[in-house]
Amino acid sequence: MDKGVFSVPKPHNEPVKSYAPGSPERAAVLAAYTQMYQESIEVPLYIDGQEVSTGQTQSMNPPHDHQHSLGVFHKAGEQEVDRAVNTALAAREQWAQTPWEQRAAIFLRAAELVAGPYRARINAATMLAQSKTVHQAEIDAACEFIDFLRFNVAYMTEMYAEQPQSTSQTWNRLEYRPLEGFVYAITPFNFTAIAGNLPASAALMGNVVIWKPSDSQVYSAQVVLEVFKEAGVPPGVINMIMGDPVMITEKLLGMQISVAYTLQARQKSLKICGKKLGTTSTSTKLIRESSEKLAVKISSLPTLRPNWRPWSRLWCAVRLNFRDKNAVLPVAAISLKAFGPLSPIN
Repeated sequence: MDKGVFSVPKPHNEPVKSYAPGSPERAAVLAAYTQMYQESIEVPLYIDGQEVSTGQTQSMNPPHDHQHSLGVFHKAGEQEVDRAVNTALAAREQWAQTPWEQRAAIFLRAAELVAGPYRARINAATMLAQSKTVHQAEIDAACEFIDFLRFNVAYMTEMYAEQPQSTSQTWNRLEYRPLEGFVYAITPFNFTAIAGNLPASAALMGNVVIWKPSDSQVYSAQVVLEVFKEAGVPPGVINMIMGDPVMITEKLLGMQISVAYTLQARQKSLKICGKKLGTTSTSTKLIRESSEKLAVKISSLPTLRPNWRPWSRLWCAVRLNFRDKNAVLPVAAISLKAFGPLSPIN
């Protein structure tokens, strides 16, 4: 197989469109909004690349128009949660072995889809699902999400390029690999960009993901999922399930397998995960709280650097090859510069 030393496109911030009267982007988002408001849809679970309907549904209503129904979404039971776990674990090995540049290409493609054909649709969905103005939707669902996808790829390559010093007698090398098990991504209702970034950043690094969007954000989450599918994310890599947050979280975090999780959610979800974090010692877990801190509990962690690249060091294990001695350290965290250094949980 041919090999090369690859470089990725230099990332740039996506320009914010004006949506001024008479502009093409204003006409496009208005058309998308009108169409989506008038139609009624069913959002199924997404497991192993398949749409799964359970018959247990919940209505989706715009916060600014409670009496109007945008449709319903299906809710997972324990059987569907088990299926999502088995699917993710079955897809894990092949995805983990996928070359990094191929994973990068998928999420760079996703960025271009949001910047182009999906821009009006993802903005309109965010306006309907989260009652945002067109400008608020543009800087969130379009621009910030695009920036996440592009910069994550660049930060990943920067991370891979950082290597220890060597001597004339020893060539020291640092390798990264995905975590064991799967990542459980719990995402918030208020930012479509964050809802897309938490599962995408973990998958970019070669992990498989079970994604639970907020019940209040499912309508725009299904557009994010459409982007992932069209961009080429393989079946089983990102699985989307909705339903009772207590049942899903307790079931996933109670499994006797390696589970990492990231969340930005309401107090209820934080309490559930915090309780499990304190009672389950078999798993490596990460919480990204909405209260502006990133907390980590893992069994072994080297000195944390507060300037680690945003999201690109997320969900990795690192192997240090030194004088033919291998030491595996389960690194499972990064910090966002905006949020400051990491705070370990004692």
